[in-house]
Amino acid sequence: MTASPRLAALAVVVSDGRILLVRRRNEPDAGLWGFPGGHVDFGETALEAAARELREETGVIARPLHYLTNVDIIVRDGAGAITFHFLLAAVLCEYVSGEPAAADDVSDAGWWDVADILVGRVQCSEHVDVVVELAVDAYK
Repeated sequence: MTASPRLAALAVVVSDGRILLVRRRNEPDAGLWGFPGGHVDFGETALEAAARELREETGVIARPLHYLTNVDIIVRDGAGAITFHFLLAAVLCEYVSGEPAAADDVSDAGWWDVADILVGRVQCSEHVDVVVELAVDAYK
């Protein structure tokens, strides 16, 4: 068996100075806030996957605009063995409609003020703050 990284997409939705985040139910990062997202299906672009995962996890509809960045997530156990390896494509999305409601593999969903995320008032997964800054800069 050959291990390989898994490709996933993140939906980064900005609306009225707020960012849509979800609380992860599963590892890695169970209990932490992050962007809605998940695996990219075979034959699906990461932009399409971001919009699909957003809808599945929150019920929110958004239009994917463009890639913001890629994030490498490599998690190791105490012995140094890799337990998770993801390449996450962060996709900036334009909010269209819907109120966030947790579904699928998230336990909560909601809008957060950008400032609260950037000063650490929200317990987020690693790299969320960096991606939030990129998203805010993209709207300037």
